[in-house]
Amino acid sequence: MPLTDVLYGAYERRLAKQIRPEDVPRHIGVMLDGNRRWARENGFETVDGHQAGADKIKHLLRWCEEAGVEVVTLWLLSTDNLGRSKKEIVPLLKIIETAVADLAIEGRWRLHPIGALDLLPAETAQSLKASAEATRGIDGLHVNVAVGYGGRREIADAVRSLILEHAAHGTPVDQIADSISVEEIEQHLYTKGQPDPDLVIRTSGEQRLGGFLLWQSAKSEFYFCEAYWPDFRHVDFLRALRSYADRERRFGH
Repeated sequence: MPLTDVLYGAYERRLAKQIRPEDVPRHIGVMLDGNRRWARENGFETVDGHQAGADKIKHLLRWCEEAGVEVVTLWLLSTDNLGRSKKEIVPLLKIIETAVADLAIEGRWRLHPIGALDLLPAETAQSLKASAEATRGIDGLHVNVAVGYGGRREIADAVRSLILEHAAHGTPVDQIADSISVEEIEQHLYTKGQPDPDLVIRTSGEQRLGGFLLWQSAKSEFYFCEAYWPDFRHVDFLRALRSYADRERRFGH
């Protein structure tokens, strides 16, 4: 075995020992960024970068399981991404469909598509729903698959749903306005009933939220990793957990 592999393994084990179970976040959000730049810098086509990124997902979910994470939200495609050229978006959607279906076949993770599925091609939306249905009874890591997702769109959809729910019961508009609260809006988010993310990880070196879980991440900790998503390693994940554990969480104060 090469010396570099030996040193890497030793460092990986040392990192893992530094993270106490009680310090592991319940919910981790991950912005899987950098597939296109990874492909360009390694001499591949864009579609190869997206495929490499999709292939990395199972590794991440296994690492989360091992660490004791309860919920993971994966941002695979934003509403803005839907505006890309058909040459890129059509194969990307197929890669996402296949990747999510493969996660379902594993039979160990409970999948939950989140996002504006009505903006997706019907076959993509149906494929994501089928994967979710196939894993509905699984009592394992809960995985939110964010496809066609945008934080502003989610909040708008939540408020719209709340208003329509009240209107269906004949509630006057002024009473609806008076009754709107933070708690009510939360019950209409895509992630209703779930804990908010404790930690949000973004790969590729970009240091911005970009509309990811805008409502839910108000009190989240953020970790920005220089590695492109296809190059994201177990040690990078462990470093993110260690960074989170070392922070004094003030919850906005």
